[in-house]
Amino acid sequence: MRLVMSLWPLLLSGGLLLGCNGLQSTLLAVRGGIEGFPVTVIGMFLSAYYVGLVLGCRFAPAFVRDVGHVRSFTAFASIASAATLAHAIVVEPVFWLALRVLTGFSFAAMQMVLEAWLNERSTNATRGRVLSAYRITDFSFVTAMQASLTLFDPQSFVVFSLLSVAISLALVPVALTRVEAPPPPVSTRLHLGRLWRVSPVAFAGAAMVGLAASSYWSMGPVFVRSLGYAGTAAGPFVASIILGGALAQWPVGWLSDRFDRRAVLMSCAVGAAGAAVCLPLAGTVSFHALLGAGAVFGVFAMPCFGLTVAHANDHADPGEALSVNGGLLLLYGVAAIAGASVAPQAMRLLGPAGLFWWVASVYVVLVFFCAVRMTRRTAPAATAPYVPVPRTTPTAFALDPRVPDQSPR
Repeated sequence: MRLVMSLWPLLLSGGLLLGCNGLQSTLLAVRGGIEGFPVTVIGMFLSAYYVGLVLGCRFAPAFVRDVGHVRSFTAFASIASAATLAHAIVVEPVFWLALRVLTGFSFAAMQMVLEAWLNERSTNATRGRVLSAYRITDFSFVTAMQASLTLFDPQSFVVFSLLSVAISLALVPVALTRVEAPPPPVSTRLHLGRLWRVSPVAFAGAAMVGLAASSYWSMGPVFVRSLGYAGTAAGPFVASIILGGALAQWPVGWLSDRFDRRAVLMSCAVGAAGAAVCLPLAGTVSFHALLGAGAVFGVFAMPCFGLTVAHANDHADPGEALSVNGGLLLLYGVAAIAGASVAPQAMRLLGPAGLFWWVASVYVVLVFFCAVRMTRRTAPAATAPYVPVPRTTPTAFALDPRVPDQSPR
């Protein structure tokens, strides 16, 4: 507990940044619908974000290596803050797409700095508690900020201004912290071929989760509006998914540390597919039913990426943590770009329900792939402890070259 308290500046900055990022994605989807942007264009907003995320994970380490963690974090926080405000100044789809790429790059760099920093200050004995505190802070801020969307008019300049201010304030604790910064990263080489040989389930799982997650994060607000609810209802709906995921993280992790992770992943995928199919029906009943279904969906869907990371590290050789986790992130990001592009087409062809029918189909494919692989390979005798990793980027593990190969993941 003393270690966690000593890291409060990093936790506060991380929670505030992730909360702002989540609310901005929801806000842009809602505002895009109000402005009359086609659903395909709205879907491209999150796809563009993931393009920036992938580019940031690939190229941002060079900035950190050259100027250090604190200066890099400060610079990219300033860029993200300016980009947020620019959305309200120029309301044009092409301009917003460029801003989303820039935002994705900036947030990848900032999360890389924060998560590498937390990992550096942790040991094998404390890393799980430190990262769980990071997740709790993340989920708390994201849930609160999603729910706050009902307090603002999505068409006003005020909400974009407040987001910009919050992102700017997030750099203050990091800039003034006395916590010693980690050394710059040395290597970020990724080996996808080796990742497939290490764990086909993790390889496919990262891609499938990226396809599904980017679909419901990008088009979830549009789905809510298409059911006839007000645009401000999108925030509570997204918050319900996050809250469900927060409640499930540790129970799912406990199960995965005691049973074959593939069986736990397959069970979560089954639950996510079933909940996804029920979501459109719940939305026609009442808004409260929709929130309940969203929470159930989050319970099953959100732990899936953490399970794929832990399973991959169960089979990785000593010293492979960097390439394995970096490869999973790259797969997630590339698949997320595709998912955010396919989801609008599913809604255009099948109506609002098409979004979650598409999501359900992705999880069904993951279920069958896990089932096949379980007949080809036995579970390892000892497993790496499960840690609920970030929803979008396990960058600390991928980019800090001194992560012990047996550290909790």
